[in-house]
Amino acid sequence: MQYRTERDPIGELQVPADAYYGVQTARAVENFPISGLRAPADLVTATVLVKKAAAEANASLGRLDAAVARAIVSAADEVLTGRLRDQFVVDVYQAGAGTSHNMNANEVLANRAAEILGEPRGTYKRVHPNDHVNMGQSTNDVFPTSTRLALLLGGAPLVLAARELADAFARKADQFAGVLKTGRTHLQDAVPMALGQEFGGYSDCIRRGADDVAEASEQLHELNIGATAVGTGLNAGDDYRRLVVDHLVRYTGLPLAPAINLFRVTQSMGDVLAYSGAMRRLAVELSKVASDLRLLSMGPRAGLSEITLPAVQPGSSIMPGKVNPSVPEMVNQVCFQVMGCDLTIAMACEAGQLELNVMMPVIAWNALHASTILREAMKVLRTRCVDGIAADEARARELLDRSTATATALSPYIGYAATAEIAKESVKTGRSIRELVLERGLLDKAQLDAILSVESMTRPGIAGAGEAGAAGGAGKAGGARKAGEAGKAGRS
Repeated sequence: MQYRTERDPIGELQVPADAYYGVQTARAVENFPISGLRAPADLVTATVLVKKAAAEANASLGRLDAAVARAIVSAADEVLTGRLRDQFVVDVYQAGAGTSHNMNANEVLANRAAEILGEPRGTYKRVHPNDHVNMGQSTNDVFPTSTRLALLLGGAPLVLAARELADAFARKADQFAGVLKTGRTHLQDAVPMALGQEFGGYSDCIRRGADDVAEASEQLHELNIGATAVGTGLNAGDDYRRLVVDHLVRYTGLPLAPAINLFRVTQSMGDVLAYSGAMRRLAVELSKVASDLRLLSMGPRAGLSEITLPAVQPGSSIMPGKVNPSVPEMVNQVCFQVMGCDLTIAMACEAGQLELNVMMPVIAWNALHASTILREAMKVLRTRCVDGIAADEARARELLDRSTATATALSPYIGYAATAEIAKESVKTGRSIRELVLERGLLDKAQLDAILSVESMTRPGIAGAGEAGAAGGAGKAGGARKAGEAGKAGRS
């Protein structure tokens, strides 16, 4: 490999001759061979957008030579179209505040802009990384601004993926509206419900999580670009700050605005933490739903098996024919990772001191990683699982008919104690609730048919009240009296 010699305030260093990055990036590569992870694509895009906007603003204010500004803008546009992405080589785990990432961007744009102007890479006479590309900036305002912008670039697709998943569950809720099944609480049989009601709940859980993410993203619209080192705006100014934000709005179409308090947004990463917390809530809701899909599909012979998930791959290397809930399992793992990212972000946000949070690189990487994997997991869950879920109506009804939880509907008519005795007797003997009630003479057959109508139990109100009418009212009093007598007889 051929090298060129570059110098920075530390001294000289050999840089690969064909690299667009320079000496400070090369030092970071030597210093931090930690994970092999590089800056997320959206963070690179956001940082380059900031550099482009700054060059345009500085040129408008007469601070930056117009030809140099145009060259920097052209270099930035090349990166934005996908070129030179391999030149962003600094490890995620780097020196605090993201100085290495910022200088990586400065050097790549400076060398490419210099090349456009006819100057060899690494000379920095016509275009300098600090003096020109970084003009009016500090890492301390570039990196927070880039982090917020990067999250916003991925935020709309994340919310869209969540809402599309919620819509998919809503469609299934409509499809399964007539599928009656046993509800379950504490993993034990509970009162009847429709499978569509269960899926309708899943839909709204995901939708509410998506709404939280959308709402939390609004806090990210405030940008501290122009705050420079500590929030005072030294070497920048209000005109510069306004112009940079205006350009970013023009590039992205996002409702961005200069930070109301530059010191707050420079000191604190709390807005990113709030966004991460919203993603965590969405991940928690999503993981619960994925676990439920695994439970409802368990079997197919020795489990619930009320729904069937699409078979996407063989489930075992030793058991032929076994098919696992592979997609929901993946979703659970992604959600656990999102929750772990949120914990890292919370700890790093708390660790900021005085005028700056130097833990920004790990905050940015975890927030962007969480956003990406959560978005993609929801897409896969929708297209490769939820859209193809089928209900086993016969199996659901079989389990419902075997459940004693339907006895709950009797409580308004014969009382809780008598209902509990009948349910216990049904479990003990295997005899049906209906048979035991009729045998004890607690209600007549017509009343009992109305009360134990499973369909009526899935609606609000007292089951059978409308159908039983006046007879139901009389039956309630008489049934409760007979139940009390039967209970006394049983105890004696």
